[in-house]
Amino acid sequence: MRLPHCLGLAIVATSLSTGVFAATAPAVMSAGFIYETAPYPAAHASTIVETAKGELVAAWFGGTREKHPDVGIWVSRFERGSWTTSVEVANGVQADGTRHPTWNPVLFEPRGGPLMLFYKVGPTPETWWGMVRTSINGGRTWSDARRLPDGIFGPIKNKPVQLADGTILSPTSDETPERPSKWRVYFERSTDGGKTWTKTPFLNDGLQVAAIQPSILFHNGIGGSKLQAVGRTRQGKVFSVFSNDAGQTWGPMSLLEGVPNPSSGTDAVTLKDGRHLLVYNPVPKGRTPLVVGVSKDGLNWRQVVTLEDQPGEYSYPAVIQASDGRVHITYTWKRERVKHVVLDPQKL
Repeated sequence: MRLPHCLGLAIVATSLSTGVFAATAPAVMSAGFIYETAPYPAAHASTIVETAKGELVAAWFGGTREKHPDVGIWVSRFERGSWTTSVEVANGVQADGTRHPTWNPVLFEPRGGPLMLFYKVGPTPETWWGMVRTSINGGRTWSDARRLPDGIFGPIKNKPVQLADGTILSPTSDETPERPSKWRVYFERSTDGGKTWTKTPFLNDGLQVAAIQPSILFHNGIGGSKLQAVGRTRQGKVFSVFSNDAGQTWGPMSLLEGVPNPSSGTDAVTLKDGRHLLVYNPVPKGRTPLVVGVSKDGLNWRQVVTLEDQPGEYSYPAVIQASDGRVHITYTWKRERVKHVVLDPQKL
C-alpha cells in the first residue's frame, strides 16, 4: 500500500473509526497493510526498524499457522512510498532435513551497523534456540544464519537498545518446560557489537509475577543509565521494573495499576521529547482493542489513540520513532496480515 509522507495528513481507515481515535484523528498520518496477499495464510509477531540510511524494514513470521514447521521469517522494505513484496529470509530447516517453526523476529541496527535479524527456531517457546543473520545493504541480502550460544536467545520479541557507551542491551525472557511454566525476564548485554553476550540474573520468580517480552524505556535521556522495562504478564496487568545503572542490576518487579494486559505482547518506546509510548491491549482478556498510551513517568498511562476496536485479534505490536520524528507501529491484524500505522507524536 502506498503511504503519504506529509506531516499533518490523517488518513482514517474504517478500523480506526471509533473510541479514543475519534478525538485524536490528526495524530494518525496513515494506516494500511504491508501486504494484501501472501503465499501463506497466517502472519504474526512483526518487527520494524529504520536503518542508518533512513530506510524502513519490517519482518514477521508467516506460514500455515503458529507452531507449524513451514513457518518462516519474511521481510519487506519500504521503497518509493510502498512496501516491497515480502521475501522469506530464514526458516527452520535443519542439516538432517527436518524442519522446525521459526518465531518472533526482531530487527535491530546498532550504530555502525550491520542490520541484525534475530529470530528463534524450535518446536515450542520452551525448546527454541536463538539465531541471527546480518545485512549490510538494508535487508536486501543477508549473511548465513548463525546460531547464538546456548542460553543466549537474543531479543525475545522487542527491540534492543544501545546505550551511550555503545553497549547493546537486549530485552529477553524464557518459558520453562515444567508445569506451570515459569515466565522469567532477564537481559542480555553485548559490548562488542553483538559478537559476545552476557546475561543478567532473572528479575522475577516466574510464578508470582509471570512475565515475558520486555521493552526498554529511558528516563534520563535516550542512551542514559536510568531504565525501565515494561511488558506482558499472566497477572492481568503490564509489569514494570527499573534500573539505575544502565541495566546491570534491576529493582523489584511490580504491576502497573490501570494498565491491563490479557497475557498478550506489548511494545514501548521513549520519544525524543522524553514521553514514553506504549502499544497494548487494555483489557484483562482478549486481544481487542489495541491502543496507544502515553506517559511522562512510565507509571501513569493515558490512552490517546485506539488503533483497533472491532472483533478479532489485534496484537503483538512493534513501535519505533524514526529520525524524522514520526512514530511507526506494526501489528498482527487477525493473524492474517501485518498492519502499519504512522503517527505524528506532536498531535498526541
